[in-house]
Amino acid sequence: MRPAPWIPQSIYDEPGSQGQLLMDPISLQLGNKNLWGLLVRLLSKHPEWLSAKVKFFLPNTDLGSGDAALDLTQRVIVQLRELHTQGSATWQEFIHCVCMELDVPLDLEVKLLSTWGRGDGLPSHLEAGEGSQPGSQLHHGLKRPHQSYGSLPRPKQCKKQQLELAKRYLQLLRTSAQQRYGSKLSEPGQPLAFHQAYVPPILQWGRATAPFDTQEGDIMGGSKAEDGADTSIQDLFNTRADKGPKVMVILGKAGMGKTTLAHRLCQKWADGQLDRFQALFLFEFRHLNLVTGLLTLPQLLFDVYLSPEAGPDAVFQYLEENANGVLLIFDGLEEALHPCSSKETIGPETPCPALALFSSLCRGTLLPGCWVMVTSRPGKLPACLPTEAATVHMWGFDGPRVEKYVGFFFSDQQSQEAALAELRANGHLRSMYAVPALCRVACLCLHHLLPGSSPGQSSALLPTVTQNYVQMVLALSPHGYLDAESLLGLGEMALRGLETGKVIFSTEDIASPMISFGTSLGLLTSFCICTGPGHREEGYAFTHLTLQEFFAALHLMASPKVDKDTLTRYVTLNSRWLLRTKARLGLLDHLPTFLAGLASRACHPFLSHLTQQDQVWVGAKQAAVIQALRKLATRRHTGPKVVELCHCVGETQEPELAGLAAQSLPYELLFHNFPLTYADLAALTNILGHRNAYIHLDFEGCPLEPRCPEALAGCGQVENLSFKSRKCGDAFAKALSRSLPTMGSLKKLGLAGSKITARGINHLVQALPLCPHLEELSFQDNQLKHQEVLNIVELLPCLPQLRKLDLSRNSVSMSTLLCLTEVTITCPTVRMLQIRKADLIFLLSPPTETAAELQGAPDLQGNASQRKEVQSRSLALRLQECQLTVSDVKMLIAQLWKGPHLDEVDLSGNELEDEGCRLMAEAAPRLHITRKLDLSNNGLSVAGMHSVLSAVSTCRTLEDLHISLEHKTVVFTFVPKMEEQEGNQERVLFLNSLLPQMPSKLPARFPRIRLTHCGLRAEHLEQLCTALGGNCHLSHLDLSGNALGDEGTAQLAQWLPGLGALQSLNLSENGLSLNAVISLAQCFSTVQWAFHLDISFESQVIILRGDRRARDLSADGSLPEFPAGAQFSGFGQRCMPRSFCLRECQLEPPSLTHLCETLEKCPGPLEVKLSHGVLSDQSLDTLLGHLPRLHQLNLLQLSHMNLSLRSLFLLADLFSLCPRVQKVDLRSLSHVTLHFRSNEKKSGCYGMFTGCGLSQEHVEPLCKVLRKCEDLSQLDLSANQLGDDGLRCLLEWLPQVPISGLLDLSHNSNSQESVLCLVETLPSCPRVWEASVNLGSQQSFRIHFSQQEEAGKALRLSECSFGSEHMPRLATGLRQALQLKQLTLTQGCLGPEDLTVLLSLVKWPEGLLSLRVEEPWVGRAGVLTLLGVCAQASGNVTEISISETQQQLCIQLEFPRQENPEAVALRLAHCDLETHDSLLVKQLIETCARLQQLSLSQVNLCGVSSLLLQSFLLALSELKKFQLASSCVSSEGLAHLASGLRHCHHLEELDLSNNQLGEEDTKVLIATLEGKCWLKRLDLSHFPLGGSTLAVLTQRLGHMSILQSLCLSYNQIGDTGAQHLAAILPGLPELRKIDLSANGIGPAGGVRLAESLALCKKLEELMLGCNALGDPTALELAQGLPPHLRVLCLRSSRLGPEGALSLGQALDGCPYVEEISLAENSLAGGVPHFCQGLPLLRHIDLVSCEIDNQTAKPLAASFVLCPALEEILLSWNLLGDEAAAELAGVLPRMGRLKRVDLEKNRITAYGAWLLAQGLAQGSGIQVIRLWNNPIPSDMAQHLQSQEPRLDFAFFHNQPQAPQGT
Repeated sequence: MRPAPWIPQSIYDEPGSQGQLLMDPISLQLGNKNLWGLLVRLLSKHPEWLSAKVKFFLPNTDLGSGDAALDLTQRVIVQLRELHTQGSATWQEFIHCVCMELDVPLDLEVKLLSTWGRGDGLPSHLEAGEGSQPGSQLHHGLKRPHQSYGSLPRPKQCKKQQLELAKRYLQLLRTSAQQRYGSKLSEPGQPLAFHQAYVPPILQWGRATAPFDTQEGDIMGGSKAEDGADTSIQDLFNTRADKGPKVMVILGKAGMGKTTLAHRLCQKWADGQLDRFQALFLFEFRHLNLVTGLLTLPQLLFDVYLSPEAGPDAVFQYLEENANGVLLIFDGLEEALHPCSSKETIGPETPCPALALFSSLCRGTLLPGCWVMVTSRPGKLPACLPTEAATVHMWGFDGPRVEKYVGFFFSDQQSQEAALAELRANGHLRSMYAVPALCRVACLCLHHLLPGSSPGQSSALLPTVTQNYVQMVLALSPHGYLDAESLLGLGEMALRGLETGKVIFSTEDIASPMISFGTSLGLLTSFCICTGPGHREEGYAFTHLTLQEFFAALHLMASPKVDKDTLTRYVTLNSRWLLRTKARLGLLDHLPTFLAGLASRACHPFLSHLTQQDQVWVGAKQAAVIQALRKLATRRHTGPKVVELCHCVGETQEPELAGLAAQSLPYELLFHNFPLTYADLAALTNILGHRNAYIHLDFEGCPLEPRCPEALAGCGQVENLSFKSRKCGDAFAKALSRSLPTMGSLKKLGLAGSKITARGINHLVQALPLCPHLEELSFQDNQLKHQEVLNIVELLPCLPQLRKLDLSRNSVSMSTLLCLTEVTITCPTVRMLQIRKADLIFLLSPPTETAAELQGAPDLQGNASQRKEVQSRSLALRLQECQLTVSDVKMLIAQLWKGPHLDEVDLSGNELEDEGCRLMAEAAPRLHITRKLDLSNNGLSVAGMHSVLSAVSTCRTLEDLHISLEHKTVVFTFVPKMEEQEGNQERVLFLNSLLPQMPSKLPARFPRIRLTHCGLRAEHLEQLCTALGGNCHLSHLDLSGNALGDEGTAQLAQWLPGLGALQSLNLSENGLSLNAVISLAQCFSTVQWAFHLDISFESQVIILRGDRRARDLSADGSLPEFPAGAQFSGFGQRCMPRSFCLRECQLEPPSLTHLCETLEKCPGPLEVKLSHGVLSDQSLDTLLGHLPRLHQLNLLQLSHMNLSLRSLFLLADLFSLCPRVQKVDLRSLSHVTLHFRSNEKKSGCYGMFTGCGLSQEHVEPLCKVLRKCEDLSQLDLSANQLGDDGLRCLLEWLPQVPISGLLDLSHNSNSQESVLCLVETLPSCPRVWEASVNLGSQQSFRIHFSQQEEAGKALRLSECSFGSEHMPRLATGLRQALQLKQLTLTQGCLGPEDLTVLLSLVKWPEGLLSLRVEEPWVGRAGVLTLLGVCAQASGNVTEISISETQQQLCIQLEFPRQENPEAVALRLAHCDLETHDSLLVKQLIETCARLQQLSLSQVNLCGVSSLLLQSFLLALSELKKFQLASSCVSSEGLAHLASGLRHCHHLEELDLSNNQLGEEDTKVLIATLEGKCWLKRLDLSHFPLGGSTLAVLTQRLGHMSILQSLCLSYNQIGDTGAQHLAAILPGLPELRKIDLSANGIGPAGGVRLAESLALCKKLEELMLGCNALGDPTALELAQGLPPHLRVLCLRSSRLGPEGALSLGQALDGCPYVEEISLAENSLAGGVPHFCQGLPLLRHIDLVSCEIDNQTAKPLAASFVLCPALEEILLSWNLLGDEAAAELAGVLPRMGRLKRVDLEKNRITAYGAWLLAQGLAQGSGIQVIRLWNNPIPSDMAQHLQSQEPRLDFAFFHNQPQAPQGT
């Protein structure tokens, strides 16, 4: 008998761990065989035998001559045909010879004899003479090795013997299995001999589509210790049917016992326990990888596994016919080298790779009906596995199994107890024991360590997996001797094998001494390997793959051939997905873990002893591994790599590395779709113990070992824990319940999509009350039933911090639902229950008292205060699409009646119908619903709608009711009663104080009823209005989308007065005609509240609205209205106009006549707006003809109308036809706005005809029409097509048109010709006082008129692009314009030469002309060039101002020019003409003889310019003002200037501010002040005054007795300088202004200044801001404020409340004060307020003064006492809505106020609305700034749309909403 292939045993074979499995059946049909083809194929292999038989039966026939050209198959066919033609007797005899003499397979023999052995006829295809190819089902290779087909045929055995062959083979299989897997002593190297015992692991079903008997869930092995007691393995193969694939996949990590399970099944079968299987075959892919050739299935079974003694064909045929009793086990699918295709089809005789055979077996194309079981590590399985294959997860050992294993391992009781004591004392050791392979290693180590060691000492030496393997090597080494050479040799071989994908080694791969060493220690096993049919050799392998990885790691760490760079390349993190894309095994999974373990300090002595190296060498290698792990720890990884990292870091036993890894983990750590064991979570928990922050663990789709949660026990870092997997069952829930109470930081727990039953829920229900910090709990999609759901809900009072409970997608019945509502109502912490189809969510809020306190009060029902506490909470109940009926809703109402206030009740999508809706509507007022009741989609009808309306007609808290029968919408919106609104008492009291005139019995809100798309017709109106009539305070009625028609609208108009004071009525989409729509305007006369009728006729939008002015702001930000007539006491009433708006309508004359006649009866004032329609000239004539009779009309607006040009003249003629017309605004012939004046007002008219295409031909007729107007204040003809000719024509008609204001001709395509024409026309237009033209980007052309003749005119010409050719004509025009006083030329391309020409040509008889030139060249030309231009003027130059930065030159000319040759000669005598340009100086002296002002601002003076100025200044005897500001002058130039200034004795103003000066330059300029006794104004701000220069300055100031203004700001003179100034101030009796801002003056200097300033009786402006003056200075100032003070600036002066109050008292009643600035001081409650008032105060600045609401009231009262106030700055304070209310109350009384700044305060939308109300009372305020107040963007936009003067933007007039703080 052929020896059986030896399958190696692992180091955990004896006490391994396997359980029971289930498998889906496979059932495939076998095809029929071609008998003729099989016979031809058989005889083709024996041609000589056939030829001999043909000669025997046909001795006289010669077939040789004709057969030579035929191939073998054709010759066989011809020979068979000849035999058959001899008759049935010959043919039958021949067939019997075939069966008896040849070795014919049994199945073929039976068919041959049954078909032809009894005289059956020849097959039809043979009779037809057609050949046939051999059949595909004939098997080869089934003969025993000693048989040969080349020998002569032997006699055939009898039928009975053939049938016995299969039975003998099956017995041979069983005998071989008994020999392999029967009971035997331990392996070599095992310390103790004991009987084999099997401890089953934890098995768990994965997916399985076949109908297994065993329920899906956890399968635990038998608990008995006897051998063979595990009977559950038989359940693996129990099925209800034998159809479908019978493929089972066992998934387990390395060391879990997959191979042992395969061996266990073989043993069970050999012992007769798996009686359903007749044959069992076990293959390992690592062996099959060594088969070099291709195999057929018979070769795989008989040549590779076990060959039959005889008749292989008969045996295989038997196996095929009885495939349902055949089990093929394939071990190690992850080790298969070659990828397989799931689509290839092969037959039994087709040679192919072993994996292809496996694929065909799984799909049922080979050996159909057989059972296939395959083991694999988890990961991506190959496609050859059918998707319906059953999967079973193998999880290893739990605690009881570990103890059972230890009991089996140790034979004596004492050793067992010692080992179990070590195990129970060390939790980390227990987690390692969960892996069966490691459990055996640990037991081996304990057996070696326990003798002679104290308790706990042994387990302390086994803290990591790596150290267990190290101790195992030491334990197996004889007498503790380490054979370093052999160990390192094994390590090198192991690494080489891992890198090349080799796990089985031949004798060529390993030396003989190493073989002896490895096998003697039990590290290697030997066996026979098959590389092909008939080819066998000896092979060796490590007893387990992890052992090979350990030795590979040992080689990397200990070998001197491996450097650190090579070592660190192996420190990687492998994903757990096994991809079948490479023909190379991924065998390095655990190598990084072992490297990390060997890098621990505990392994240092072992490595040093093994390598015979010093500590430095070993430490360097260990440090390299640690550093590589450190880099990996700081990166972001996927879930599988995070687990691998935790294993590696745990193996190192480095706390610092563990801390780094823990801190680097993200807050949300996701684990998706890969298996996790108890050891994995234990490693993760170990790392999390070093983390300082909380973490969220999310496990989704992960196959989890049932006891996995136990590893999380005591983990205080987990804040959020979520599991989502169908593989979680009751055992998982039980394990989780043990860990939850120990996780002190857990706030969120999710357990979704599991298979937990009532038993598992009971475990969790007992554990959850011990988790008081839980805030969120989710049990989604767990198929929970009624009782389980109630058990969970009953936990709510026990979880005081719980915010959310999610029970969605579970089994909830109607009874369960009503029970849940009962719990919701009674549980004090629930604030919302939401049930919608599969959703079921509780939202909770913790109570003020703990749950224990509430439970400890048995008299809760009787205690009124506690009952009130329960009633005070609010609850939302959403029961959507729950199939509630009328009977259910009755029970629900009874429950809700006893419950708390309800924020919301949503019963939409149920089956309440009319009766149920009516019941809910009637109950709503009693149920205290404060927000919404939703009854949508409940089958409500029109009749039911009337009942609902009647039911809520008296509800005082109803705010909105929306019913749409077409859209199935029924929604009630409520508001709480004012006295029931918690937290709003102050707001209510405040509102009451503002509304003393409101009736005390009015409801809190006024309901809005919307009955849209309900199919209402005219006949329904009476019943509807009757139902609505009970609600006398209805605010909005929406009847849009119905079918009222004209008849219904007319009826409704009659019913309207009885419906109370509505705010709006919506009749859109009701099929109204135009006449019916116009008739609605009669409501203005009949309905008191009707103010606005808004109609879009084409789209059928029709809305009748009331007055919008009285609104309230509710807590949610909406703006509901007050009832009509309710006014704020602080706000005056104003008459609101009525408006009629009609859009999208073609207006014919009859319709317009009807409209106007209707509107004539309307009370005024009235606004009419017609837009988006068609208006012919005839219709416009009709409309304009009715205007004189519309006495109440204020505004007529025609928008988006296509008008003709004739309409322009019709509209222009209105000024004379209708005297009430004040303004006609026509834009682009499509927009017309007519403003009418009231009868008592008389003012000018405004004509605006822009963009109407007017050209020259239209100017004359237009002017003829306009001259009829008595007083035309403004005429705007911009954006037309007048051109130069049209402008000239218009200028000719100007004297006849009575324009008294502005004529705007911008954007009319004008050129320089128009400008010159304007200049020439100025003399003939005496009423023109200003004209401005810009021919550049602005294209503006404006002429300003006055009502009487103006003495002085101004002309501003910008970007006119003048050339040299225009200068003479421009000068000629200017010479004629004798009344011109100011001429400005800006960027007109006027060069220095052109300006020189112009100055020389302009000559007047007399008068003054100011010329301002702004050109880019002015900034570049320099002072010399500019003075040269001035020297060419034809008149006397009296003022020169130059600013290079502003590119500006200003000259004032005096005509006629007066020349005095003697005076000129005298001045020239003082000049050094040899060193200067004598001609220029001479011209300047002649032209500027009377120069009084010379201003040089922002210039750069060179040396030549300063010399010229020196000479120039010497000649200017009349100079009174000199300015040199913000300029750059050299020290030499300053010396020249100072020299010239010393001779200017008549200077009255001197400005030397903001220059770049040094200390010496300062002294030079200060010296020029000597002798300036006529100086009235001195500005030395930003002037570097030092100690010495300040002393000189004060000395000079002492002689300036008529000085009126002194500015020394930003000089940092300090207290010393202030005291110097204080000493000389009494000597300046005329001083009116002093500016000492930002000078570093403290209280000492401030007090001294205040004392002196009190003596300056004429002082008007006092600016001391940005100094640290403090209250002492303020108190001193208050003692003696100058009596004529106008301006007081103490900004940022460190004033406090005391100083501010004293100043306020001193200022109160001052008659001249105009400006006060106390900004940026901490005034708090000390803001000044006035009793007498300040009559001239225009500006007050209190920015950033810490002003709050309490201070605002007296401050607002003070503002009223300042009638001239124009600007109030209160930004960056603490003002809230109360302050806004105070301001709103005084705004209408401040007639001159223009601007209020309230930025960056605490004003909400409510306060802003109050301000808007104040503005609406007629205030002249232009803007109120409200940026950066806590006002939502949408509310800000709404408020601004209602009141545009509220500005919420960051920049003024920027259209954006604010950002709330």
